[in-house]
Amino acid sequence: MGMSINTNVSSLTAQRSSSKVQDQLSTSMARLSSGLRINSAKDDAAGLAISERFSTQIRGLNQAARNANDAISLAQTAEGALASVGDNLQRIRELSVQSANATNSASDRAALQAEASQLVAEVQRVGTQTAFNGINLLDGSFTSKAFQVGANAGETISIASIQDARTSSLGSHTLTTNGTVVGTTVTGSASNNGIGAETNLTLTTSAGTSSAISYGANAGADAIASAINTAGANVGVTATASNSAVLDQLSGPGTISFTLGAGATAVSAVVADQNDLSSLVSAINGVAGTTGITASFTSTSAKNSITLSTTDGRNIGLGAFANSTAGNDTVRFGGQTLTEGGTVAAIKTGTVSLSSTKGALSVGSSNADVFNATNSSFSSLAAIDLSTAAGATSALSVIDSALSQVNSGRADLGAVQNRFSSTISSLQTTSENLSASRSRIQDADFASETASLSRAQVLQQAATAMVAQANQLPQQVLSLLRG
Repeated sequence: MGMSINTNVSSLTAQRSSSKVQDQLSTSMARLSSGLRINSAKDDAAGLAISERFSTQIRGLNQAARNANDAISLAQTAEGALASVGDNLQRIRELSVQSANATNSASDRAALQAEASQLVAEVQRVGTQTAFNGINLLDGSFTSKAFQVGANAGETISIASIQDARTSSLGSHTLTTNGTVVGTTVTGSASNNGIGAETNLTLTTSAGTSSAISYGANAGADAIASAINTAGANVGVTATASNSAVLDQLSGPGTISFTLGAGATAVSAVVADQNDLSSLVSAINGVAGTTGITASFTSTSAKNSITLSTTDGRNIGLGAFANSTAGNDTVRFGGQTLTEGGTVAAIKTGTVSLSSTKGALSVGSSNADVFNATNSSFSSLAAIDLSTAAGATSALSVIDSALSQVNSGRADLGAVQNRFSSTISSLQTTSENLSASRSRIQDADFASETASLSRAQVLQQAATAMVAQANQLPQQVLSLLRG
């Protein structure tokens, strides 16, 4: 290679190496000072895009966790207010039980009503004024709310509604069967009551619709209530069956015999006086374990009338009525006259009372022999009156329904709080794992980077020295000129 002074290739090479090492040194220092492996897109274009997507998800998840915590706070506020409402309702119920007692005078009941009125007013205040961040919770306006609990659109938890705690909304939504057969006595058979088979009874409340409820032909109120309770729990509907029938107006004394209940259990008793049915009461109660039917005197002042009752609302069927004395003796059962040698059987069907903890109740696709009215009636807490014994007794069912509504509302809020807590745990776990993934892409490895820095520093010093050496090479040409 010739000797020249216009172009110092060695110096250029050393400068290029020095510049390259300077870039490496700058990169290492940037990574060590920031803690990040990627400080600009040129460091790792694909890695930057991936880590930014991770950052989007992580920040969204962290905010979603905060959202869920806020939702828990909201639910706790509502649940705490409902607990206060429940305490007031318990006291109102206590006052109702006290007012129903015959030992109270009119002035006593007036005082009880005065306290109850104040408690009802407090329930109303809580229902209308309970709020979270300016949002009313218990006045019926909190419906169809979605809580953002994910980093992306549509990742929500929805609350259909929070229990309306106003006194005009708390109370009993009831519907009692009043069809052509229920609650009536049908003669001619002790087992066939004339109720047709049902295959598509529907119940609708604010919680939704439960359909395809079925029961068989000649079903008793107990079977109807059982079918409704099985299918209606998910829409807040419960059913209670009851049945009783009066047996009276026995035409004469003698040995009275008949069959009772679904199993046609034989009952027989000697009645010396048709105005004293004590022996018949004993005979019926003697087989109550088999029939599920008990007997008691209709009135404590007379023994010529007895009431047959069931605890589950089953059919009360009486068949093969007979009297040992001559003649076509008669007896009245459930308002229908049975005649020895003629119509000797009848069956009394019970009634079913439906109550809803999820607002108004309606019944659809039902047979008219069970349901005629298809919409529930409502008795509100605001209308209770403890100033009379009858009013206090009526108030108990209203308060019980209100308590059931409040307890159901609290249970719903408790369930959603647990769901939000579980969601927060899941969000935190996901955020942690995504952060670890982003770290592997974005964060600097200090062990590696300090080694790179030391290497770059040594190379930088060496390159600087070589530039200096290369710059001295043209000086050799001077020796040629001097010669």
